[in-house]
Amino acid sequence: MSSTQRDLVSDEKHVYNVLRSERFLKMEGLSKEIPFFIYHFPPAWALDVEGLCDRVKTKLQSDDGLSVVEINLYDLAIGLLKDRGVWERVLDLEPTMDKAGFREVLQGMLDPHDHLAPAIRALLDNQPSDMVFLTGIGEVFPFIRTHTVLENLQSVVTGRPMLVWFPGIYEFTQTSGHQLRALNLSASDSYYRAKDILEQEA
Repeated sequence: MSSTQRDLVSDEKHVYNVLRSERFLKMEGLSKEIPFFIYHFPPAWALDVEGLCDRVKTKLQSDDGLSVVEINLYDLAIGLLKDRGVWERVLDLEPTMDKAGFREVLQGMLDPHDHLAPAIRALLDNQPSDMVFLTGIGEVFPFIRTHTVLENLQSVVTGRPMLVWFPGIYEFTQTSGHQLRALNLSASDSYYRAKDILEQEA
């Protein structure tokens, strides 16, 4: 389904109906695959999608009695840097380094395996929930790449489904397989284990 055929109102209705369905909550029909789903949207929709995400979360909690843990990667990354006492250093470094060097430094500080996945595991251990929302992806790109986060969360987010709110394109092509293209940029990352929420039955 291309974005020209989509609109936010129908997307919101579809996403909400899928998330509240027994099939989704019980992770049925996955044939032993991990319960990761992606809602991909045009980056220009980002602000509107924030509102959509909040409304869906509120409705699931108030109308359906379902609990949702939202993990915002941007907030998590800043929190980790502050906890380790390096946030000020990062701010001081940025104007003095070229983009590639700065990206390398940040990627080391926010390595998904060493830093992000353990922090997310700790958050989830403290908050039982029916599902997980992963947001803040556009804000951390290219310092944190979605596919590396997802690869490292496969053994962390278990026993409940997760929806990734992804500003960009998630598509399948015969030549490349499943590709994530954050912010619709030409650089793409292979990741085949998530399902497109727009293709799921409500």
